Amino acid sequence: MTVLEIIFWFLVFIVFYAYVGYGILLYSLILLRRFTGYSVKKTADHGYEPDITLFIAAYNEKDFVAEKVKNSRELDYPAEKLHMVWVTDGSDDGTPDLLKSYDGIEVHHLPQRSGKIGAMNRGMKLIKTPIVVFCDANTMLGKESIRRIVNLFSNPKVGCVSGEKRIFGKDKDSAAGAGEGLYWKYESALKKWDAELYSVVGAAGELFAIRTELYQEVEKDTLLDDFIISLRVAQKGYTIQYDPEAYAIETASANVKEELKRKIRISAGGIQSVVRLRSLLNIFKYGTLSFQYISHRVLRWTLAPLALLFLIPTGIALAVHEGILDFGFYSILLGLQLLFYVSALLGWYLENRSIKIKILFVPYYFFIMNLSVFLGFKRYLKGSQSVNWERAKRGK
Repeated sequence: MTVLEIIFWFLVFIVFYAYVGYGILLYSLILLRRFTGYSVKKTADHGYEPDITLFIAAYNEKDFVAEKVKNSRELDYPAEKLHMVWVTDGSDDGTPDLLKSYDGIEVHHLPQRSGKIGAMNRGMKLIKTPIVVFCDANTMLGKESIRRIVNLFSNPKVGCVSGEKRIFGKDKDSAAGAGEGLYWKYESALKKWDAELYSVVGAAGELFAIRTELYQEVEKDTLLDDFIISLRVAQKGYTIQYDPEAYAIETASANVKEELKRKIRISAGGIQSVVRLRSLLNIFKYGTLSFQYISHRVLRWTLAPLALLFLIPTGIALAVHEGILDFGFYSILLGLQLLFYVSALLGWYLENRSIKIKILFVPYYFFIMNLSVFLGFKRYLKGSQSVNWERAKRGK
């Protein structure tokens, strides 16, 4: 095997492992642990009902206030133990005034806009309950979500619990909706297996909770607050657990352009997180947590997109060396690569013409995901990503 072939198959391995192989390995480890009786069992005391705070950092969310308050009050948890705190710094659309018209809601507002992190750091100093649940103003929670999350905290080893982000899908969804929905279904399965093996690696910002005492003030320029907060809890020796039946639901991004905007921000934040959590790369110190973190997160934000990029020239070189018109092994692999990118291009074309062929939206969405890593890395290097809310438009 030539050096070029070794490089090619190494790149293939990186891409396969990051997106598919880790899932296969993870599930295999879970099955092995179940067979040997070492599977991690979630312990939940259904009578465990401490006071909790539903914490919402919001910026100009007036249109969602009525629905969000109604949804929060319908949650299956003792009303006298569920406290609602909104921090609305910078909002100038009437959000804080509207919230103050409701009884039982604690509203903290400053006229200056300091971003979500500034609001969270300020608001967390005011929380008095042992558990705080973070969620977004524009996401609705399942009725049993809070109870299911709190139940898992009855295990003292659990420091953080992540809910599931669900995408409200419809047949007329765009490429963003089809791709995003499929992606989150796969992510949900990985999180469930991660939790069973040891710990989830990062919580979903739409719905997650921590023990209040474990909150560590986040740097003001942090882009992925949910990711940093949850993994710093895990670094302290606690686990992050996951319950897919505790969910927050929202509509998909209005279109791929809006989804790309969101993904670029996430990618820039992911690279920032890898740098700030670099101590977590020490597998000798953090063991299983490091293995999960590298496999599930780090590779997708670093090596996997690069591997996809370099697979193109190495694939072409091998096909040419083999005789591209002889349709040998590497020529066929090159053809499959090109077919994938043609499918992504066709998905883009159909999206712009509002033609719905969902099977083509999957390669298009996958391409957008990896493109966002390069664009996010560029933003990270330039330091041009704002920490202020930059909400993507959602579908109707």
